[in-house]
Amino acid sequence: MSGVLETNLKSLPFLHRGKVRDIYAVGDDKLLVIQTDRLSAFDVILNEPIPEKGKILTAMSNFWFAKYKDLMPNHDTGIDPVSLVSSEERAQVEGRAIVVKKMTPLGIEAIVRGYLIGSGWKDYQKTGKVCGIDLPAGLQEAQKLPNVLFTPSTKAPAGAHDENISFDEAQKIVGADIATQVRDYAIKLYTAAAEYAATRGIIIADTKFEFGLDEHGTVHLIDEILTPDSSRFWPMSSYQVGMSPPSYDKQFVRDYLETLTDWNKAAPAPTVPPDVIANTRAKYVEALERLTGDTLKA
Repeated sequence: MSGVLETNLKSLPFLHRGKVRDIYAVGDDKLLVIQTDRLSAFDVILNEPIPEKGKILTAMSNFWFAKYKDLMPNHDTGIDPVSLVSSEERAQVEGRAIVVKKMTPLGIEAIVRGYLIGSGWKDYQKTGKVCGIDLPAGLQEAQKLPNVLFTPSTKAPAGAHDENISFDEAQKIVGADIATQVRDYAIKLYTAAAEYAATRGIIIADTKFEFGLDEHGTVHLIDEILTPDSSRFWPMSSYQVGMSPPSYDKQFVRDYLETLTDWNKAAPAPTVPPDVIANTRAKYVEALERLTGDTLKA
């Protein structure tokens, strides 16, 4: 099974190619965002695609956008992407694209943590805090946090790493009012999604949201949301405190790359074996089906 590494539309003006998304202009006020099958690990784009990953992420994001459309404004226009391209280009767009309102992205990313894992766990082991936020002593890896934490980060350019910042620093970047709205929206959305996911046998340990402003300065939820690329999903059946549970995400790829002693986690990317690609795809598909109840459409 092949994957889409790159799109090449002629029907719309090309704007930008990111780590995963290809973006085209739709007039002056909208964008066509295509989720390719590219996979980024350690901020390096791999040479091998994860077949249909873009369709999986698009289906999941669309599910969440629709489910929580009343919680906050988002950038979805509801326009069918296929209606904007030629018949020859439909295969590049169908099932993997969304037409969105053009927004001004904020200079921060909204990270919400419900469990002590990843960089938060490493920070806690060293300082007893997560991103400067005091926590009780004696917490274990993967333990549920006493309270949901909002830990913003900078939004780094391609090839660079995001850096965790304090809420005070976030306020300096986007303003106190916008930072407060982003924090409150992010915690509200994470909490609602985590409660729902629990009914489907999945723990959302943490996630990352992005927000932007429209022409009136109104905060909107943008980008993808609550997918295996932006979240840590754990199966409840194998969760236990004190160890990092298996995830419905690109952990198969990360684990393989961690075994490569001759790769410095910088471009160019090493070759990823087919079985690692297949296992990663299977986890993405399982997450989609368990959370949404839908199967991946061909």
